[in-house]
Amino acid sequence: MIEINYNHLRYFWQVAHDGNLTRTAAKLNLSQSAVSVQIRKLEDRLGHPLFERRGRQLHLTEAGRIALDYADTIFEAGQDLLATLSRSGDLRHVLRMGALATLSRNFQIEFLRPLLGAKDVELVLRSGTSVELLQGLETLGLDVVLTNRVPAPDAMSSFIAHRLSEQSVSIIGTPARLAGDDSLPDLLRRHPVIVPTTDSPVRAGFDTLCARLGVEPVLAAEVDDMAMMRLLAREDIGLAVLPPIVVKNELSSGMLQEARHDIGVTESFHAVTVKRQFPNPLLLSLLERAAHDRSGAVG
Repeated sequence: MIEINYNHLRYFWQVAHDGNLTRTAAKLNLSQSAVSVQIRKLEDRLGHPLFERRGRQLHLTEAGRIALDYADTIFEAGQDLLATLSRSGDLRHVLRMGALATLSRNFQIEFLRPLLGAKDVELVLRSGTSVELLQGLETLGLDVVLTNRVPAPDAMSSFIAHRLSEQSVSIIGTPARLAGDDSLPDLLRRHPVIVPTTDSPVRAGFDTLCARLGVEPVLAAEVDDMAMMRLLAREDIGLAVLPPIVVKNELSSGMLQEARHDIGVTESFHAVTVKRQFPNPLLLSLLERAAHDRSGAVG
């Protein structure tokens, strides 16, 4: 089994982040040649060059970018280890949260609200696809993933899905579009509609609704990003099929409003975690608050 010398990896990691061999060598109180030798040993071990020179600048190769991603995870995990097991002094607590790139920003902010502005808390926020985020969760690069799509059960994974909330989806539009007294079928026939993409649970519910009503709506846009749907609704290109939380500021100001019709479509939000021996206490507090809020809403 080929082993990596982590001293070599750390030298590479520091040079990659500094972007300058001279600066890194000065920080480490070493000669440039000594640092270069350590990086060459790592390149020999990995079998790929990690940097290429362009003039006086060092640039990561493709292999270098991959190595840097792993090095970031390794050394961040080391800091987490110290913080988790020591729990002493004035350590800043870190919460690493991933969220689907398409998920409502307003919902994410509401989940994080108890931690916002806390002086001893650092938030590391990532967005991406389900596959990317769940991989980050499995490798402990993330503490939690927010999603509206529960991962399918898998014998090889140990994901735990915590239901945070369930929100009704509404037809959202400008006051001018919703000024009449149209029935729901007439409303959907008269106005173009902004909808999520076909892989969204909300889209599936909306398509089922249209089939039941015998309506074939004209699609103004098919969008995989809630923030973009919000902007398109504000631009009045059509009616949007959205949870109201996505446009709560626009609803409060009167720029947009909800149609009076209950369309019977809901969206569920979940926090996905994995079982850990040392769970992040920041995350535990957020999940407890969400569970309390949900039980209060039910009660």
